[in-house]
Amino acid sequence: MGKRRRATERKKVHPVVLGGAAVAIVCGVGVTAYAVVGNGGSGRDGDEKSVATGPPTAAEVRTTARAFLAAWEKGDAAGAAALTDDRESALTALTSYRKDARISEVRLTPVKQTARKGAKVPFKAAATVSYGGKKKPYAYETALTVVRRAADGRTLVDWRPTVLHPELRPGDRLVTGAAGVPPIKAVDRDGAPLTAAKYPSLGTVLDGLREKFGKEAGGKAGVELRVVRAEPEQGGNDKDGKDGKNGEGSSAKKSDAEDTPDKTLLDLSPGTPGTLRTTISARTQAAAEKETAKRKQASVVVVKPSTGEILAVANSNPGGFNTAMQGSLAPGSTMKVITASMLLEKDLAGVDKKHPCPKYETYGGWKFQNDNKFKIKGGTFRASFARSCNTAFISQAKELKNDDLTRQAQDVFGLGRDNWSVGVPTFDGAVPVQSHAQMAASLIGQGGVRMNPLNMASVAATVESGTFRQPYLVAPDMDGRKLATAPRKMSSRTVSDLRDLMHFTGVSGTAAEPMRGLGSDSGAKTGSAEVDNQKKPNGWFTAYRGDVAAAAVVQAGGHGGDTAGPVVRAMLLAGR
Repeated sequence: MGKRRRATERKKVHPVVLGGAAVAIVCGVGVTAYAVVGNGGSGRDGDEKSVATGPPTAAEVRTTARAFLAAWEKGDAAGAAALTDDRESALTALTSYRKDARISEVRLTPVKQTARKGAKVPFKAAATVSYGGKKKPYAYETALTVVRRAADGRTLVDWRPTVLHPELRPGDRLVTGAAGVPPIKAVDRDGAPLTAAKYPSLGTVLDGLREKFGKEAGGKAGVELRVVRAEPEQGGNDKDGKDGKNGEGSSAKKSDAEDTPDKTLLDLSPGTPGTLRTTISARTQAAAEKETAKRKQASVVVVKPSTGEILAVANSNPGGFNTAMQGSLAPGSTMKVITASMLLEKDLAGVDKKHPCPKYETYGGWKFQNDNKFKIKGGTFRASFARSCNTAFISQAKELKNDDLTRQAQDVFGLGRDNWSVGVPTFDGAVPVQSHAQMAASLIGQGGVRMNPLNMASVAATVESGTFRQPYLVAPDMDGRKLATAPRKMSSRTVSDLRDLMHFTGVSGTAAEPMRGLGSDSGAKTGSAEVDNQKKPNGWFTAYRGDVAAAAVVQAGGHGGDTAGPVVRAMLLAGR
């Protein structure tokens, strides 16, 4: 853990300009600025020396990068580390590269660029991995960045784990040896093979399933080069075998490192995989991959309401963080499904009862408004829900206790209890107890509320089925684990009212276009979540159609009906 802390807390070197008088010296390769610094600022001749400042020149970048790569290539870990801005961390990693990862015969070649892209230098690595008399070639590409150290103007490699390998994060290691967990052959619900090559978004999911179920699947471990993730710091428990602590604005989100399984990079001896049947539908997964690939920062999850089985999960950046299942984002107005259930149960709203939807509503010192400051004069709760009227929900804050929304989310929808056992690590939503303006903001999916598409697909599924069923990827009888349950169910009247509201929204409200023609057994809710320092809001959409429920988010996409809506529509048409 100490190594990890050093890696994450050390001060990085970035190009800066020192104070003092500056002069420009013209060199054959460009112009470099120098700051004149003296002893106590006396300015006397003999007390001053020139220190280079400003971004590294093209020649400096080239020379520094080549020297670093040459030292690394010949196995001079100390020499290469001395050419970085974090000698200690670099020396540890470069030494482990040969000792623990068993990588030798390294050849490092800068990639030719048609145009210089600042101080970043991409390069190719070609090497040999050896263990127990077995050898295999291994090649990959990564990059380094050259920076200037402010103290003396020297150019150095900006050390970070990705310099060694693009899959590494702070605290991770490359290790070659007997695999701790046997490989798996994952198949979909009908027995069709599932691979990361065919379904890229399942890459991290399959890694997580192997880590969780590799031994139970009955395979035999082989020998491999793999990324061993950093040990998580002490904290909560993620139910799937890792300790962690949660938080992006809440106390329930685990860090990326804690939620990322070890990753196999090269099989020297592949071992014998065990077959693991999942709940994924290959057809629905293919549709999810297609839809998210069309967009930037889109994530979607599809579930089966009658069972909780996960039919598909996909992200626009399949090799990155699994936002679809582990993201922690404000859900915007899709949260109004949960809030509406609470207001209906408390008789603070009725589907066709008159309900205020003014242009503005103030609570806790905050002034809330609707999109484009619209208002509904003499309207009903049905109209307010369908048009996603913020003030209609904020107007009821004065009638609520601080923990009412938290209890509704936990007790009815199974959210925020941190007890889901899906088969891979997940973030199970967070609806913290808040007061004053933050409590009011939570009613419309802002404030401290945090969700992801898995959570919101489950919300739609709960409305469709009438009861919470924890989503899962592998049947619980595989390992005897117990699925989470919710303490209570909504009344049949509340369920009927919610379905009525969501169906009306899909026919005549903000979700009408994406839900067009999907039938009487469908319902939806749109959402747009404002994010600080982001020009456009995150677009959300959650819906069900028969025994299929789905939710999607398109970050910085804009209105949910326009951005996430088409993604969910495609899922409802493809789902089974």
